[in-house]
Amino acid sequence: MRNKHYPNLFTPIEIGNMVVPNRIAMVPTDISSANADGSVNQRVITYHEEIAKGGCGFIIVGATTPDKATGRPTVTCLAADEDPLIPGLTHLAEAMHRHGAKCAVQIQHPGRQAAWPRKNLMSASDHVLDVPGSAGHEIIYAESIAQGKSVRAMTVEEIYDLIEKFAEAAWRVQQAGFDAVELHGAHGYLIAQFMSPFVNKRNDRFGGSFINRMRFTMEIVNRIQIKCGRDFPLGIRYSGDEWIEGGRTLDESVKVAKLMEEMGLAYVDISAGIFESPGTVMDPMYYPEGWNTYTAEEVKKHVEIPVITSHSLRNPDYCEKILAEGKADMVGFSRQLIADAYWSNKAKMGKKEEIRRCISCLVGCWQESLMIRRDMRCAINPAVGDERFIHLQPTKKACKVAVVGGGPAGMEAARISALRGHKVTIFEKTGELGGAMLYCCTVPGKNKMRWYADWLRQQMKKLGVDVKYCTEPTVADLKGYDVVLLAAGTRVVRPKIPGIDLPIVVTFEDVLRCKNTNCEYYPDERGEPVECGQEVLIWGDHFGAADAAEKLGHAGKKVTIVTENQDFAEWMEPCHRDVMMKRFACGNGEGLKSKTYAHPVTIIPNSSVLEIKKDGTVVIISSAFERSTVKVDTVVLAKVESNDSVYETFLEAGLNVAKIGDAKKIRNVRGAVTDGANAALVIEEGAILNANNGLISNLPTGVEL
Repeated sequence: MRNKHYPNLFTPIEIGNMVVPNRIAMVPTDISSANADGSVNQRVITYHEEIAKGGCGFIIVGATTPDKATGRPTVTCLAADEDPLIPGLTHLAEAMHRHGAKCAVQIQHPGRQAAWPRKNLMSASDHVLDVPGSAGHEIIYAESIAQGKSVRAMTVEEIYDLIEKFAEAAWRVQQAGFDAVELHGAHGYLIAQFMSPFVNKRNDRFGGSFINRMRFTMEIVNRIQIKCGRDFPLGIRYSGDEWIEGGRTLDESVKVAKLMEEMGLAYVDISAGIFESPGTVMDPMYYPEGWNTYTAEEVKKHVEIPVITSHSLRNPDYCEKILAEGKADMVGFSRQLIADAYWSNKAKMGKKEEIRRCISCLVGCWQESLMIRRDMRCAINPAVGDERFIHLQPTKKACKVAVVGGGPAGMEAARISALRGHKVTIFEKTGELGGAMLYCCTVPGKNKMRWYADWLRQQMKKLGVDVKYCTEPTVADLKGYDVVLLAAGTRVVRPKIPGIDLPIVVTFEDVLRCKNTNCEYYPDERGEPVECGQEVLIWGDHFGAADAAEKLGHAGKKVTIVTENQDFAEWMEPCHRDVMMKRFACGNGEGLKSKTYAHPVTIIPNSSVLEIKKDGTVVIISSAFERSTVKVDTVVLAKVESNDSVYETFLEAGLNVAKIGDAKKIRNVRGAVTDGANAALVIEEGAILNANNGLISNLPTGVEL
């Protein structure tokens, strides 16, 4: 029976000799959560099983190395290079099959982009590598200077040895009971290194002409077919456009698809980019939904085998339209299924408003996990990598919980507390929930953050959380609550320097204030955003500074940033920073078509503001005590500190109060959400503050406090 909401999304499809129950694929994601030897553990099983429970039709397990000794894409990736790993892979396949999903394993050797080992890395050709947005980036210690990572060309003997290892890995995947195997030929990993004219500079049988650059892939395909049989479905993921001068473009990618079809592959999975242009690989917030689908659409015109498209797909209506218009045969999700494993079921049931859409922040799933050699997390879904949040334990007795502040930390704490059965009240000083997330609304290309704010606000309504707007509670207001969570976020720092109170001095909050009266959550009392002059100086180095610079730069203002750090936004997720810095230089992220800046953004590092004069002259002092001046129309204050001034008062009054989010420590959305989730999980009758002023409950038997 055809689904009444999304008939194309929920139509079966044949891929080789297997029938996939719907058109939704989890395109391969390295979750770096296996054991140190590459074997499957319960974390890996639980992650993939949840996605199968959530209704995804075809799950491609990501980044499984055929040779741990020479290349792991992440330090705890899966491996398929030894027969003793087959039983664990079998348990993984069975977990997905139990819920009706078809499943494959992606075989990936990272080559030059290995996270481990760090040295003696192999590639198609010799070169020095600089890919700071990759998990295989060069390690730079605190007192070191980046010099690039030396990569050596593989010998012909090594190439044929690795071809055999790819085939052996595929055979092990087949023995484990998986339905298919996929080769990773995208994003500058080893197969892509041989396919790409940008990387492959060989002059032997494995380099030069198109067919020679494809020979490594063709030999792998041939050996897999010999070991696994031609009926065992085999696919390949590769970039439709590498988005770098001298790299593969869409015309040649069409030739790749036709060649792979001739060789008997069951499907092609079209991605984008190479890590020298990391924005197209990782899709930070700037990239609009489905921006890469045109490549799959072009490939599909030339082959009969199924074509999967991916990149920033979030909305089931949009995905249904892709399929209805014949642009692709399947839609692929990666980070969307990290944010919400139940996307497919929610879409099938017509509950798209319940979908927690990925905001493309790349913080939990990349910056704070795989890039720094940890297992994967998610900024907005605390259940990823932490199974305590999958099946929440109901409270034994409901508590009255007060949350002071309605930003991401406060709302996540309220959500989980309410789900566990507590009675929750949020005290929000403004007329709107959302906190710092709302400042992204006016920044071109960054309004995906609003998706999460809206989802949380909807959850507050659904769960019956009481919200008291325009209220800053006193001790008397909070006396009747069992637990108080202080989630008041940050406040702008106003240093005591001459001129700080001049009319030309404003805050980033003033600049980024939203004025969208059509929004259902829009508060009547919100003021107008401040209109800055043509020449603007931004003083600070956090999200407010970056967002203000982007909004004003996009508006045609001439922006100067003063930061006390060695460089601006070193804390930022590197793929976002790469695109932002290109925009600051009047360029753009590869593949983006957004408006470019009229003026480059000037960054003054290792400096601070000493004085602001009435005529707009700003006196700047460097870390070497050298003075300079800049003449501007507006100064934007963007330094922030934790807004925790009431905390000691609450403690002294005997309130059971704990700080969460930026009120505890200034970080990012993941830090805030994780704090809120962890606090809510502890709340029980009798919860107290320990010696660290952290909430504790459920003490061990015999421990009395």
